[in-house]
Amino acid sequence: MKINPIFFLHRMRMVATVMLFFTVWGCAPGKQETITRLNSLKALKPNAYPVFTDAFGFQGLDGSIDQSLVYFKRVPFDRTYQYGEQVFTAAHMIVSLETLKEYLKTNPSEKELNRFLASRYLVYESVGNEAEQVLFTGYYEPTYEGSLVQTDEYTIPIYSKPEDLLSIDLAAFSDKYKGHRRLKARVNKADNRVVPYYSRAQINAIEDFHLRSEPVAWLKNRVDRFFLEIQGSGRVKLDTDEEIQVHYASSNGNAYTSVGRYLIGKEEIAKEDMSMQAIRKWLEQHPERVDEVLHQNESFVFFQRQTDGPKGSIGVKVTPMRSIATDYRIFPRGALCFIQTRLPDQETLQPLKEWPKASFFVMNQDTGGAIRGPARADLFCGNGVYAEFTAGHKNVYGKMYFLVLKP
Repeated sequence: MKINPIFFLHRMRMVATVMLFFTVWGCAPGKQETITRLNSLKALKPNAYPVFTDAFGFQGLDGSIDQSLVYFKRVPFDRTYQYGEQVFTAAHMIVSLETLKEYLKTNPSEKELNRFLASRYLVYESVGNEAEQVLFTGYYEPTYEGSLVQTDEYTIPIYSKPEDLLSIDLAAFSDKYKGHRRLKARVNKADNRVVPYYSRAQINAIEDFHLRSEPVAWLKNRVDRFFLEIQGSGRVKLDTDEEIQVHYASSNGNAYTSVGRYLIGKEEIAKEDMSMQAIRKWLEQHPERVDEVLHQNESFVFFQRQTDGPKGSIGVKVTPMRSIATDYRIFPRGALCFIQTRLPDQETLQPLKEWPKASFFVMNQDTGGAIRGPARADLFCGNGVYAEFTAGHKNVYGKMYFLVLKP
């Protein structure tokens, strides 16, 4: 296992699903037809290919490609990946990525790169929304102060996966449930019935919940923990001057609700001023209403310690500005992508409306509970000030393409 300015999608991504944050405005208008793996991508003719360039000079791309190669080499080589009406095996995906990686070692010019891709690769464009665009948001790896033990200063536990949390695969009972998400539940001891797991408000109300869900660490306040859940992974700077990484382990399975949208509806924050930073500031200014707002989102995330991360939904480490999260149900996992979006200048961190255009290659290595449909993608921004600013404000429409080596 969380983000962005206007869209903070609940990230259940760091496992089978990783997590985003606050879909404040909701997803972009979608197609009226049902979007599937067969029609989420449209094949382009070479004369319709975008102009391929890379805003970062390919820095970090080879490492991100390597992570996808780790994924493809540990799945069955005959596993298939859908690109529109065409299907490619994991074995072909490996050759596709290794071919590009080897070519990039020649340090090609933009003209040479485009000639190479036009001759060797097939390009597919996401059908996007009704305007054929994709909404790009961002998420990052936050750092919060904490402790491995409860103290007077650190009182809020980062819970591990509870002992009584059940994960129910309905497909084991009937084929008609194949493809459905697993249910999260618990056994009600009073009548021995299986019931939905506790909501956020219920978990917060159980004083000894830490006895059934051993804390991974303790934080200063509930707001920090909530934002950590949104991102799905993060770092905790301990009072011993050490630092640990925490990662999504599971969730309570309850429905996600946007607190950003709630605050807009209550006219507490103007729609045009909404951002991750704006939500945090409002919560800090209204401590008496923190529970009211946070409990609007009944979804709750549990964590585990990790030593190398954060990791995306395909189980490999995500790379800053080189990994994206998309809808795993309709786009090929681990695939090479090219996106056209906007990013802030690293020196000035200017307002969103002033962000310059940026085109670069990324790998599809993650997913998110609120990342749904062909018109959504979430960019991993890394950690630090720039990553937090970008993830907290990014809400930009652009284009998304998938590339694969010709058969």
